[in-house]
Amino acid sequence: MDPLVPRARTGLILGKFMPPHRGHLHLVDAALRGVDELTILVCSLRREPIAGALRVEWMRELVPGARVVHLNDENPSYPHEHPRFWEIWTESIRRILSQGPDVVFTSEAYGDELARRLGARHVAVDIPRSAVPVSGTAIRQEPLKHWSFIPEPVRPYFARRVVVTGSESTGKTRLAARLAAHLGTVWTPEYARGYLDAKSTPLDPSDIEPIARGQRALEEDSARRANRVLIQDTDLLSTCVYAEHYYGACPPSVRHALRAPDLYLLPGIDVPWVPDPQRDRGHMREHMHALFRDAVRASGVPFVEIAGDWEERFRRAAAAVEELLDEAG
Repeated sequence: MDPLVPRARTGLILGKFMPPHRGHLHLVDAALRGVDELTILVCSLRREPIAGALRVEWMRELVPGARVVHLNDENPSYPHEHPRFWEIWTESIRRILSQGPDVVFTSEAYGDELARRLGARHVAVDIPRSAVPVSGTAIRQEPLKHWSFIPEPVRPYFARRVVVTGSESTGKTRLAARLAAHLGTVWTPEYARGYLDAKSTPLDPSDIEPIARGQRALEEDSARRANRVLIQDTDLLSTCVYAEHYYGACPPSVRHALRAPDLYLLPGIDVPWVPDPQRDRGHMREHMHALFRDAVRASGVPFVEIAGDWEERFRRAAAAVEELLDEAG
């Protein structure tokens, strides 16, 4: 806001926020400096690729100081689509804001007319997009290319996910950590190991769902800090395999919570078995490896089998992940 312009009481921003990005936050910052109360309307249509409710979630987290409202009226997007375009939009806005706002903030050419219809003043913020050169369309098309413009809460939606999965003592943790370091990103450890250490008694069927919840929470937290790709040391597919192996069934809730990654890496058993207090299937390596291979195949997710010595495994895994990222733009 221009320091010579008096501060207003109420302001309005509306948009699709599909997804929210640094340009939107630049606009919001300008509005928060200029008004006492800011309302943000997140406008969505059923046919759009990112659910409106999710966009509202993101904006409420990103702008806790504003009133964020979901406007899901199936309104036209452009004036040429309907002769009553402006009347339709004014009616929708008036259902949420019966009076005001004093100021409408936009980075769009339509701002002057919208403000006039609402009896407000229009403040245009970076219409040429010179301060933050990005758009929601560009991010949806090439999210990895525009990664720096994506705020942390939104990153889990776009981050590519690579899961190192498989049977015991195949170097999954070692490979996941090295891949993450090589790619300049983060990796997610296996939640079950820490859970078992803390419990200090053998697992039973009642532990499967808490382990699954903990694993998913780790994944989502790590995805916020990921740099384009999240490397995971196992995921809920592993939880399902072990639940079925030890207890005969996997809870449906765990299967439902499984988020399919973009790529599985399946290390082979052609490395020495390393004893560990939590490992008990050294005598069943071929059987357990076959269970994981079958599960990965059944998932429908692309996968690469990783074999050879430690250096060869890393080279093959790194090449597979880099190919994935190149394809994703």
